[in-house]
This record gives sequence, C-alpha cells and structure tokens, in this order.
Amino acid sequence: MSVVRLPRNESAESIVDLIGGTPLIRLGKLEPRPGVEIYAKAEFCNPGGSVKDRAALQMIKDGVAAGALTHDKIIIDSTSGNTGVAYSMVGAALGYRVALVMPANVSAARKQITTAYGTEIIYSSELEGSDGAIRLVRELVDKDPDKYFYPDQYSNLSNPRAHYLGTGREIWEQTGGRVTHFVAGIGTTGTIMGTGRRLKEYDRRIQIVSIEPDDSLHGLEGLKHLPSSLVPAIWQPEGIVDVRMPMPTDEAWDTAEALGHAGLFVGHSAGAAVAGAVRVAKSIPAGERAVVVTLLPDRGDRYFVPLKWEKQYEW
Repeated sequence: MSVVRLPRNESAESIVDLIGGTPLIRLGKLEPRPGVEIYAKAEFCNPGGSVKDRAALQMIKDGVAAGALTHDKIIIDSTSGNTGVAYSMVGAALGYRVALVMPANVSAARKQITTAYGTEIIYSSELEGSDGAIRLVRELVDKDPDKYFYPDQYSNLSNPRAHYLGTGREIWEQTGGRVTHFVAGIGTTGTIMGTGRRLKEYDRRIQIVSIEPDDSLHGLEGLKHLPSSLVPAIWQPEGIVDVRMPMPTDEAWDTAEALGHAGLFVGHSAGAAVAGAVRVAKSIPAGERAVVVTLLPDRGDRYFVPLKWEKQYEW
C-alpha cells in the first residue's frame, strides 16, 4: 500500500483543528490490471474516528455563525452512531451540551464513546431503526424549540457543504486531478452529494457512484436502503450521481474482512464502498486508464463491544 498525504498542522489550538486532511491509501492488491488505480480515503484518521467529524463540525460552525446555536441551547440530533460521536467530540471541545436520539440497539461502543464525552442519550425504538430516531428527535424539538439546536444532519446543507469544501477538494489535490471515479456509500447522503458536486465542478467527466444496501433488511450499519427509508432532503442526485449500485451485505462483509487481513481494519460500510470501487475498476474497458477513489468511513473497532466505561466498575 502507498499513502498520499496532505499537509497537516503539527500543532493545534483545539482537537477540531485536526479534522480533515486525511490521507489516501492505494489499494494496489485490489487493482484488476495496470493502468487502473484504486485509492481509499482514510476517514478513520479524523480525531473522532470517522468521516462524520467533517459534517458535525461544519453544521455546528454554521449554526454558531447564523446565531442559531448559543451556549444556552443543547445540540440534539438523531444518529445511529458515528455522527453522534462527532457531535459529542466537537460539542465537548467547543463547550456545547449535546443530546442524541439513538435506536436502543445501536452498538455498545457508540453508546459508551458518546457518554464518555458527557453526552446525554435518549433511546428510540430498536424496531424502527434510524427512521424512528428521526421521528422522535423531531417530536422533542417541536415540544421545546427554544431548548435545542437541531442541526438535522439529513436536511442540513452544511452536511454536504463540509465535503464540498473539504473532501472533494482534497481528493482532487491528492490525485493531481487524475481522479476518474468516486465511489461512496449513502447514509445521510452528505458525503457523496458534497464530494460529488465538487468533483463535477472540477471535471464533469468524473463518474460518481453511490453504494446502498440491496435490501431493506441489511447488515450494513450506517448505510440507508433509500427505497424503504425516509429519504434525506439533501439527497438531490440529479446531475451529480451517475450510478446507483446496490450492495449485498455478504459482499461488503467479505471485503471488510479481506481488508483487515491486508492490514486495514475497517467497518462494514467501508467494506461496501471498497467492494463497489473494485466492481467499478473491473468494469473499465481494456486499454483505458482510471483512478477510482473511495472512502473508508471508520475503523472496525467502532463495532466491538468495549470494556464498560464506568468509574466504579467491579471486575
């Protein structure tokens, strides 16, 4: 594997200053033939451990700039995990209280990491998944709008804006403008919308490929099966997304396992993205060159059940 890095601050005033500027890792062993390159953007290198650091910071910064977020309000949103960790980290670093609505069956790691930052968790029904969490957070905000700042990651244009300003620009610079395809999974859809829009502005020929579960009953945490879900308002694929690729859970899990054996321990959504990138790479006609870039949203340990985070824990 080879790595393409961007310059990063050697020192920072705040942990949030280290968000972004993540490296590209070349996945040479997965490349089908010479002339077709595959790279993965290592978003687990963000200080909160995932790509969601970018969107959380942008939504909070823009909320402060607009006067919608003040220190007497609580940041609240629905999340199945990584965005919640990002809100919690950024909120703690900048001095804002955070409350999160999560499905009751979200991984223990996500629950314990967020509470370690001092975040309050409000549980929604595990039977209703992420859509149930969305409905509950909207009810809470409607009942007491002055109490909360509700970024609403599924509707907030600051979500894709984070990737328009950061991720898309970084990929273009790191590939020296050679990128031909960008492949990413869709959850809130902010990553692919913002990154795709920026890359299309650089070169309309760049192909943007979205990866989504092939079934409503899937095992790809963080990804949305849009036909059976509440569709995020920021999902506006016309003119940006060229291909929508359904991904089976087994293929994504197998790819994540293969990446781990190659030294990259990532989550199953990353496995789905890389599996999609490999499919795209294999589809490139003979004799044509391509630079396929995908994105690794987080690390695999985010899906483990960790040790209890309690001061008075009896072993």
